[in-house]
Amino acid sequence: MSTPQDPVDAIIEQWATVRPDLDTAAMEVFGRIFRLSRAMGDRMEKAYARYGISRGEFDVLATLRRSNAPYTLSPRQLSATLMLTTGGMTGRLDKLERAGLLRRSPDPHDRRGLQVTLTAEGLRLIDEAVGAGLAVQSEALSTLDGEQAGQLAALLRQLLAGATS
Repeated sequence: MSTPQDPVDAIIEQWATVRPDLDTAAMEVFGRIFRLSRAMGDRMEKAYARYGISRGEFDVLATLRRSNAPYTLSPRQLSATLMLTTGGMTGRLDKLERAGLLRRSPDPHDRRGLQVTLTAEGLRLIDEAVGAGLAVQSEALSTLDGEQAGQLAALLRQLLAGATS
């Protein structure tokens, strides 16, 4: 069973015509990674929209959920984990707090600090949303068998390590 041509193949063929001297192997990989990222990002956004949240807001709720009970972190810890500025984090926290999905309260160990905690509604919502997101990802991954998916995960882990070192 052959894999059909995709838009990246067309781009590679065009480069081969106008610049046959170029080695486009990296472009074949990263062109597909970029397109896959965008396509899956759009799908994930739709999955989370059913819950009234964006991907960025999902990330905040999911980070709190992964922190385990009592699902509490400081805004600084959230910002560091999500690689966001404090300004970007504040906007997300404001929206999620207005929606009743989290609450901010004074940090009992630091008079100047705050704590961010999932509410019961936030916990319920993130548990549903993460399942919906995983279903979308699993559906996309179903084009590969289990062994192929494992190989892809290992290769991407290796590529990511090389790109971030």
